Amino acid sequence: MSKRAIRIMAAGLALGVAGAALAQGRTPMGAEAAGNAAGTIPAWNGGLVAPPAGFTPGGHYPDPFAADKPLFTITGANADQYKAQLSPGQHAMLKKYPTWKMVVYPTRRSAAYPKAVYDETAANAGKARLSPGGNGVTGVRGGLPFPAPKDGLEAIWNTVLRYRGDTYATKWAQAAVTRDGSYTPVAFDYEYDFHYGNLTKPEKDREDNKLANFLQATTAPARLAGQILLVHETVDQVREPRSAWTYNPGQRRVRLAPNVAHDNPGTAADGLRTSDDFGMWNGSTDRYDWKLVGKQELYVPYNSYRISSNAAKLADVLRPGHLNPDLTRYELHRVWVVEATLKQGTSHIYKKRVFYIDEDSWMVVVVDKYDARDELWRVAEQHSIVLYDVPMIYATVEVHHDLQSGRYIAMGLLNNEAKVMERIKRDKADFTPAGLRGIGTR
Repeated sequence: MSKRAIRIMAAGLALGVAGAALAQGRTPMGAEAAGNAAGTIPAWNGGLVAPPAGFTPGGHYPDPFAADKPLFTITGANADQYKAQLSPGQHAMLKKYPTWKMVVYPTRRSAAYPKAVYDETAANAGKARLSPGGNGVTGVRGGLPFPAPKDGLEAIWNTVLRYRGDTYATKWAQAAVTRDGSYTPVAFDYEYDFHYGNLTKPEKDREDNKLANFLQATTAPARLAGQILLVHETVDQVREPRSAWTYNPGQRRVRLAPNVAHDNPGTAADGLRTSDDFGMWNGSTDRYDWKLVGKQELYVPYNSYRISSNAAKLADVLRPGHLNPDLTRYELHRVWVVEATLKQGTSHIYKKRVFYIDEDSWMVVVVDKYDARDELWRVAEQHSIVLYDVPMIYATVEVHHDLQSGRYIAMGLLNNEAKVMERIKRDKADFTPAGLRGIGTR
């Protein structure tokens, strides 16, 4: 069978799976299947489910949209013209940095997930429930819990529990960039072992109430190398909160790390992100009141193959104040808008956060973060690609800008790596505190 025939067959299978949902005007993940009235957002046609010609599994992913031409560019000079389709943070970025721009391309609704994820999502109807107080989900073990969210908590739990792969390893770098553009890369090895929604792990091996086991090992620079973080993330955090441990190579000791949460500083982040900024949002929801504002059309990072490619080096990607805008790609997409406001009697450095969540993938693509004076403080954007051989949305370059200091941190930098991800086999014995010391002394 020819490669072209295989691609056509794969696309047909995806559309067949989506047929029932599309008949109701919704995609299997609850997005509006139709395009917008202006024709600037197309209808969803099943997403990107087949590799382009020339794809070799195991390495980086060629850009399937490399031939697309920009439609226009948004700069500080014309930002007001597009203000209705920009977050306040994006608008502020354009006004602050004359060198930053948003190059807008045709919208490609490429988001897609495996058939099993669609099946689990459909089966979740009427079963998924928020835990008392909203800090967790019960009744489901995979799939999207709330494809038609009724409130902000349901929406944010959708992004936490969206399908993010099964069990795999990856390597990437992060860089805390100063105002003059200097930085020291910090390199990490990661292992993710998802239990919620894992499509390859036998049911008997999937731990009850476990979202994922997560292992982060710092490999460079030398002064940080050998530090390891282990996290056990749960689905219902009322029943069982997150557990975390760290290994310090200098002390050769494993310690509980209850501070890996909320607004405690992120690993080697130079104070530019909090623990719950990782992945745009993670962890307990209990310090905020969550409001589902509605939907909006927004220019967001999407199909970011160029900036995630090993054809670009870190020096090409990182610029003073922001990423290299000539390597980024923006598209117009519909997003859910969720507003999180700090509860009285609790504390966090962010008094308010506004999350913009892509309706097709349920990935948070933009966050505006406000300080205690209600002033816009930080702006985050999540760049991503579709791993079309899975298929799934894969977060790549995650960037948090501090508008007040003029600094930013970029995470998920894959440019120096040979692979995007490597599928591995692991069980719960591989993610125990007792095993950390052994990992650190290998």
